[in-house]
Amino acid sequence: MKKQIRRAIILVNLVKEETRQLLEQVQAELKRRGIAASVCPVREEAVPEVLPDTDLAITLGGDGTLLYGARALAAGSPAGQDIPILAVNLGDFGFITEISRQEWGEALGKYLQGKLGVSRRIMFEATVLRAESSQARFTGLNDAVIRSSEFARIVALRIRLSNTYVARYRADGLIVATPTGSTAYSMSAGGPILHPEMEALILTPICPFTLSNRPVVVPAREVLEVEVEDRQRTRTQLVIDGQQIFPLEAGDRVLFRRAPRNTLIILSDQRNFYEVLRSKLNWAGEPNA
Repeated sequence: MKKQIRRAIILVNLVKEETRQLLEQVQAELKRRGIAASVCPVREEAVPEVLPDTDLAITLGGDGTLLYGARALAAGSPAGQDIPILAVNLGDFGFITEISRQEWGEALGKYLQGKLGVSRRIMFEATVLRAESSQARFTGLNDAVIRSSEFARIVALRIRLSNTYVARYRADGLIVATPTGSTAYSMSAGGPILHPEMEALILTPICPFTLSNRPVVVPAREVLEVEVEDRQRTRTQLVIDGQQIFPLEAGDRVLFRRAPRNTLIILSDQRNFYEVLRSKLNWAGEPNA
């Protein structure tokens, strides 16, 4: 089924030199197709205005630009509206952004013709409680990390799932990842790889002091509570998608739950998730590997 697009928002990382030229091309193509467009440079401290008739987002940058765009759309888009993202990769790795700078025009045309599907990704919501009072709330697509704000210091955390005490971690930190984020920091710390459209959360301790503390995968319907123990030898912080940082105090509790909004990413027909895994992670397995 063909898509009727009225307005697009372009989220662009202007730090990359090649982005400005591509931005001009994207604006010209949208104008040619009769699609109104607004441009929003990536600025972590600002939430872009998403006009009510916006029905497409285009990110120009890398995975970090897409992560910013996902949070921005969740915060700024009209209630109940999940806006699909055409994520164009101008970065070095591009694990989530599957569409290359050479493919974006063709991909846009195919999406408008109804020939490209959309991948629905869950997001998480993290709420910081201090003495039962909410201090901050964040939404993320990839992961949240609770860690020391100092170099190489162990933190002590208590974990509860749906009000059930599960474990005490003494580790360099804890990663709470979505399936989309399973191929990022969590994977580097020994966590499992999940298909990005699954509905689950991954708890991955970072270098735990006790070797029996292993990564755990739980359904996305669970509510996770992470308590920063009173006795800490270091200051702690919460990091969202590697981009937002919030200082924590001893006794703080961070509640994680599935966010009410999803991120919709327009799929490439040039490669699928498993092909991306094989190429980006340099998987081999051939006789001469």
